Amino acid sequence: MENVYKKLKSGSDIRGTAADGVEGEAVELTDKAVFDLTIGFCKWLKEKGYDGDKIAVGHDSRISALRIKKQVTDALGEYGYKIFDCSYASTPAMFMTTVYLDCIASVQITASHHPFNKNGLKFFTKDGGLNGEDIERITVLACESYEKNGRVPDVEAIDYMSIYAKGLRKMICDELGDDEDSKPLAGYKIVVDAGNGVGGFYATDVLAPLGADVSGSQFLGMDGMFPNHAPNPENKEAMKSICKATVDNGADLGVIFDTDVDRAGCVDKNGNEINRNRLVALASLIALENNKGGTIVTDSVTSTGLTAFINNDLGGVHYRFKRGYRNVINEQLRLNSEGINCPLAMETSGHAAFRDNYYLDDGAYLMTKIIIKMAQMGKEGKTLDSLIANLKDPAEEAELRFKIKCEDFRSYGNKVIDELEKFASDKQGMRIADDNREGIRIYFDSEDKKGWLLLRLSVHDPIMPLNIESDVVGGVKKIAQEFKAFLSSYDMLDITPIINFLA
Repeated sequence: MENVYKKLKSGSDIRGTAADGVEGEAVELTDKAVFDLTIGFCKWLKEKGYDGDKIAVGHDSRISALRIKKQVTDALGEYGYKIFDCSYASTPAMFMTTVYLDCIASVQITASHHPFNKNGLKFFTKDGGLNGEDIERITVLACESYEKNGRVPDVEAIDYMSIYAKGLRKMICDELGDDEDSKPLAGYKIVVDAGNGVGGFYATDVLAPLGADVSGSQFLGMDGMFPNHAPNPENKEAMKSICKATVDNGADLGVIFDTDVDRAGCVDKNGNEINRNRLVALASLIALENNKGGTIVTDSVTSTGLTAFINNDLGGVHYRFKRGYRNVINEQLRLNSEGINCPLAMETSGHAAFRDNYYLDDGAYLMTKIIIKMAQMGKEGKTLDSLIANLKDPAEEAELRFKIKCEDFRSYGNKVIDELEKFASDKQGMRIADDNREGIRIYFDSEDKKGWLLLRLSVHDPIMPLNIESDVVGGVKKIAQEFKAFLSSYDMLDITPIINFLA
């Protein structure tokens, strides 16, 4: 079973098919698999010396959640833990149970933004989320025998989301110098799109009690089939939907969450997305207000315009690192441990971890910070979009993904990256970035290209993503054409995407 369970490792989570309904996708997260993996987590906790008797369990709106929760609680019961059943809950809230409910750990049942038939397990301790090597160890321990005792799980239902929402309301009131009775968000209209995940509480339990008009909010009802759009702030249709809802309802702000609310995006009153680089820019501005000269860690695909904005406009330091939310958070932790002031780590996908929030990626916390800033700016007659007006967007951008067609895909991909570096070092008009911490970024300095490309290996899959940006119209295709010339000798790389792009 070890190889079977290892295949369910997805970065720092467990994830797999959990429900029928998609042809060719058999259920992987069976009752036995979930039970065994939770037993593996219990063994891992003991192995690491986590001492305590309480563990919280929560889940998002997926159709397989209740089935999986039963197996999780049964397994935790075998180890004698007191179980707090938090029912529907956001992933960040489940971490917070280790802070406010004195739980030694928590388990969230979620597959983030993935389709209805997927699900997974995300584990937390008081020290935060687990890393990939921890998950790998759990998959090993899940296969080892243990002495069954047949204990009946000691389960107590608890409405932790009400406690969590109250904390967000207090945060808004404290920052704006008001109390709840004063309705500090009165006069603001905020549209929330929960994508039928668990984020609807943000409209009903955080914003509305503080006086915000949340009429026009959409898809707040939980439905694990996600009938309206993908619950994903990176999805084009989802963003188009919240942009339209914001404009149609004359809202001051639109907010969109993924299924389990660890990611978010937003929309200004004119229907313009504040997402990806623009969202990182706004979050960086907020994080650096009391941390002048601080370092902002981002993933590797962020734009040169963002670098200029953080370094020049905000007086901070932009530090590009690897893709993967755990990667940027771990680098933030490392930098702070070395005395480098790093208040924020953020992926362009919308994962944002503020140091003052336990280094936790929390979409609701991020949106709360932004709404506080919006209210503060409103008192001065200014708007959110004015804060990032100097951020320069590229004229064009594209992402292509090349499949590696050999078994040892990692070695092959690294070979391609190494040889691209040699190729670029001899080419006039190309300049290798001096901050390559993932793959290779190459700048193109000629006036007809004026941009960059980044080639890297996917975190998990036999894929090489290529990101290209240009500050001039037509530049992306010219950069892609030069890259295609380099690719001609790599027969184990499927270059169909670039052929089609240039056709």
